Amino acid sequence: MQTNDVTGFSDTNGGLSRKVDGANSTVHHAIDRASSAAGPVVDQVAAGAHQAADRLALAANQAAASLETAAERLKATQARWMDSCGSYVREKPVTALGIAVASGFLLGLLAGRR
Repeated sequence: MQTNDVTGFSDTNGGLSRKVDGANSTVHHAIDRASSAAGPVVDQVAAGAHQAADRLALAANQAAASLETAAERLKATQARWMDSCGSYVREKPVTALGIAVASGFLLGLLAGRR
């Protein structure tokens, strides 16, 4: 028994349907194989990304530790300078006042030009 469909192809005893079903099955198997093959690659890429993130976090932690150390040194230097300046002002108040006035005048000139 032969039937004609609207596209003009004839289907003898369901042969065309079997071919379509076979092609569909073949495509599904190919997709499954590709998916299985891609799994290890995806796992490797994810592992590499995790390692890169760990290295980045380690570098960031080291940089943060270095910054904290530098900040502590700057605070210590600031404290020494403040003590030194305080001693100078107590020993020579008129000279310190003159230096402050002159510094203010120069900063005012520089700020006024901008």
